[in-house]
Amino acid sequence: MNAEPTKPLRVLLVDDSEVVRLGLRSLLDAEAGFTVVGEAVSVATAVEASRALRPDVVLLDIKLPDGNGFDACRQILRLLPDTRILVLSSVEETRIVDEAIRAGAHGYLLKEINARALVQALQAVAAGKSILDPALTARVMQMVKTGVGSGESDFAQLSPQERRVLALIAEGHTNKEVAGAMGLSDKTIKNYLSTVFEKLHVSRRSQAAALYAQQIRK
Repeated sequence: MNAEPTKPLRVLLVDDSEVVRLGLRSLLDAEAGFTVVGEAVSVATAVEASRALRPDVVLLDIKLPDGNGFDACRQILRLLPDTRILVLSSVEETRIVDEAIRAGAHGYLLKEINARALVQALQAVAAGKSILDPALTARVMQMVKTGVGSGESDFAQLSPQERRVLALIAEGHTNKEVAGAMGLSDKTIKNYLSTVFEKLHVSRRSQAAALYAQQIRK
């Protein structure tokens, strides 16, 4: 009795560069066992395409015009928890790799990877394995050992005064209201916030507030 033919892996390409998408499509179209079911150029189109096409694997860039790959990753996995997500990025920062993993990505590769290694990585991720680019492995392992890049470690760097400022910001208070509550000037509060943002590796009040909310729930 003949075995049933293996179904091709259905891949969704998410990258705002048309050149990159064309290259990836050409590569996968030439490989047996793969079908590119669609392309997306943003967080919104990635989520919608995933919902409509239900790919086995999403090959996802981090830098997107309406947000980032972390947002897309979380939203896609909420909709389709069995979908596998492989990040393909030019960003080599350990903190970014850590954030991608925390968002639920099943692998992280650099765009310098060769074609054969990318194909093998897609197959491995689809089979349930986790993949990390060899160039990043040593750095990520060191980060895990030292705790650098983790939310808990970042919060440990905050002074008591910085924690109080962040707590008030997380409650929705303006800089002026925080200054009044703490008996400080608006400029001093602004300086505190700049330091808090730097220590938490964020750039917006909403991001800092979200991290604070996550930390106090632990």
